[in-house]
Amino acid sequence: MTASNSQKRQMKSASRLYAVQALFQMEASGQTIEAICREFEDHRFGAVYDGEEMVEGDVDTFRKLVEKAVDEQAKIDQMTDRALVAKWPIARIDPTLRALFRAAGAELVNGETPPKVVIVEFVQVAEAFHPEGKEPRFVNAVLDHMAREARPEAF
Repeated sequence: MTASNSQKRQMKSASRLYAVQALFQMEASGQTIEAICREFEDHRFGAVYDGEEMVEGDVDTFRKLVEKAVDEQAKIDQMTDRALVAKWPIARIDPTLRALFRAAGAELVNGETPPKVVIVEFVQVAEAFHPEGKEPRFVNAVLDHMAREARPEAF
């Protein structure tokens, strides 16, 4: 049985959230890409927490985002720094948002997904982490700037 288009989109969205969590965990723990990817694929995708089943992630999307974010981290961090106010370099940003900008930057640099889709998806990830805060608007503004730099032809 193959997944419907709606299920595929949901799996890709979940993979973006998992990628942010994985990048955050890598930074906090110092674990390798392989160890983190294996942990997420084996224990997080579709897992049940407090009686609630997590969405199954798309392994290819997840791995691409995590690997590209690590491989292109310097470039992505520089793009993020240019999108931030000079007094707030990426090193001073909340680690969850830093991971989010890296995952989103990886998808923007990759160029397969339209920038507006990337922005909407990662603003939703920001809302999942900060449902009451101003962070989603901040993320939207930073990602818009990053998208225009990474893919000016799309605007």
